[in-house]
Amino acid sequence: MASLQIAASTLEMDPLLTAEEVAQMLKVSKDWVWDHSTRRTPYLPVIRMSDGALRYRTSKIEEFLSQREQASQLRRRVR
Repeated sequence: MASLQIAASTLEMDPLLTAEEVAQMLKVSKDWVWDHSTRRTPYLPVIRMSDGALRYRTSKIEEFLSQREQASQLRRRVR
């Protein structure tokens, strides 16, 4: 019972997003999100549900953005 409460509170604090919601968040197409969830780099952190649906943790998408920002800054410094 306690583990279910912990799982429920985790989802409330860090909700799962759909591909459409991630696309809106990143201001990219849904196809871009799907491509970067399955085969292209940079790879988006994804959770594959049993029915094949893709879900994304908000915190992992934010981490992804931070990593991409750091990589961009490093590339600028090298030039």
